[in-house]
Amino acid sequence: MDIRQLDALLAIAEHKTFSSAARSLHTVQSNVSKHIARLEEELGTRLVDRDAGTLTEEGEAVVARARRIRAETDAIAHDISAMRDDISGITRLGIIDSTARWLIPMVLPALEATYPNIRLQVLTATTTSLLPQVVAGHLHSAVVNLPLRESEIRVEELFEEDRLLIAPPDHPLARQSSVTPAELSRHELLLTPVGTAFRDEIDSELKKQGVVLTTRAEIDGMRMIATLVHDGFGAAILPATAAPDDGPWRRIPITGLVPRSVGLIFSRRVAPSAITRAVRDVILEAVATHGYDQAGVYPS
Repeated sequence: MDIRQLDALLAIAEHKTFSSAARSLHTVQSNVSKHIARLEEELGTRLVDRDAGTLTEEGEAVVARARRIRAETDAIAHDISAMRDDISGITRLGIIDSTARWLIPMVLPALEATYPNIRLQVLTATTTSLLPQVVAGHLHSAVVNLPLRESEIRVEELFEEDRLLIAPPDHPLARQSSVTPAELSRHELLLTPVGTAFRDEIDSELKKQGVVLTTRAEIDGMRMIATLVHDGFGAAILPATAAPDDGPWRRIPITGLVPRSVGLIFSRRVAPSAITRAVRDVILEAVATHGYDQAGVYPS
């Protein structure tokens, strides 16, 4: 078994066909086929279903380990480079969109000033989407909602953030200085889906108070929810930074609802490279220095 064989399998997993895998590896299809055949012969099992063009169950298992192996081998060069005071290369960061709005504009210039040879690739998505990508090694780190019930990740808390009722100006609750959970239960709300960290924490807290919320719609995307509030579709429970002060909405504190927690996560299976550690340091510094500038944010 060698790295070229694993690279061939990883390319097929990503690009779905032998021909596309070959193009991504800048080689010919026959070379990819040869590497896969030799790997299958060595392991004594079929890894790719040629008829369906998909990985077998055994192939999926090998790909999961191959991703971790490649992450470790890539990190070797980065760490050696860092020992020569030359941290350079690419790292992939996932981040929830409500936090990306204010944090990424601070991180990028700070990263350019401190580590000009690092190239940061940023993916904005929901925690539900980002978590498995960190576990699988597609992302080197991610900023997500906490808590998470996943043993394969390591967590560093970044900040807490108020949960607010965000309402259009003509909503029945829009003129109140604060709102109770019992009052919220009398109105249909825009909420993130059950199963997401943000929603589950809300439901858990309100269950203790005997309150059950009624949803008008469940949407797995806070930016989309904010847009719907902006357009007058309804009121929503959102983190403070998902709805800035300068919007047309009303931001109303909710009594008896704990803030949400946001943290930085890494895979436990692979030690972060020097590049990923450098980006982590920049993020921590940005939150510590500028987090309090964001209304409703409390750095850890």
